[in-house]
Amino acid sequence: MQFAGSHILSVDQFERADIERVFEVADRMEPYAQRRRITRVLEGAILGNMFFEPSTRTRVSFGCAFNLLGGEVRETTGIESSSLSKGESLYDTARVISGYSDIIAMRHPAAGSVAEFAAASRVPVVNGGDGPNEHPTQALLDLYTIRKEVEHSGRSIDGLRLAMIGDLRHGRTVHSLSKLLACFRNVSLTCISPGELRMPGAIVEFLRSAGHTVTETDNLEEAIGHVDIAYATRIQEERFSSPEEANRYRGRYRLNQAIYTRYCEPNTVIMHPLPRDSRAEANELDTDLNENPNLAIFRQTDNGVLVRMALFALVLDVAEQVADHETRVTWYTGKRFND
Repeated sequence: MQFAGSHILSVDQFERADIERVFEVADRMEPYAQRRRITRVLEGAILGNMFFEPSTRTRVSFGCAFNLLGGEVRETTGIESSSLSKGESLYDTARVISGYSDIIAMRHPAAGSVAEFAAASRVPVVNGGDGPNEHPTQALLDLYTIRKEVEHSGRSIDGLRLAMIGDLRHGRTVHSLSKLLACFRNVSLTCISPGELRMPGAIVEFLRSAGHTVTETDNLEEAIGHVDIAYATRIQEERFSSPEEANRYRGRYRLNQAIYTRYCEPNTVIMHPLPRDSRAEANELDTDLNENPNLAIFRQTDNGVLVRMALFALVLDVAEQVADHETRVTWYTGKRFND
């Protein structure tokens, strides 16, 4: 993959060497993300952060990553606050906003919308999620987290044993992550979901054709006993026709410390793309897991900054110049990372 000047729209763009290149650059971003050093390599550059669907982590993470590289961020949030609400086309919006920006991160509720926007943009566009379709940067940060977590027990992505739990039909994070896993070898994937929310058949067949083992089940306890990673997801309420329909599945799968202790191997890592639904009727990951050292959900969010910094540096072709523009931190940060 030629990163410099490219749009990042789909995990289909990535081969294994590309993934490993992103991870190598992400590793080098750690001193800046952890406020041990400052870099101004993107000083003067502008990120157009355009989020037309609700987001906390992804939107703030993109902005934080760009700021940590020395760049400026301009944000648009919500269709109602943009000219799209007045009938402006994605083409016209792209032509305008790309004139104000050096790179754009975008989220939109319609599948294919970010690619449509990118076709008219004069600068690179990074997909921050397009409806139920794709979420490539989340998939990369999830895979980066998996690599770091399993390395502690001497394992790698090759030979990984992974369980995905919950709404696998609508969850764009699990769709994109599954496609990235196909770039590696001998992955064993267990898909745990209600029958109506199964992983799309095309993705299952894609993984099997790549030589991986895929098992589908609706039984959580029986399926999480021998995995390296338990990756939970929330019910994607916004993808259902009504809240009542989503409520049929809410709370179907719950993981707490008692279930973890009884059924999981001692070093099983717990992941979730967040937000986790902590309402009583859902409670996907119980708060009694918060002190479990294998709960990696907040390490995941920290890693998202590293991966997005790496993508910005690669697309804007400054990955090898970051250290040339560094200075020391002059303030007390008080931050603790990787807890």
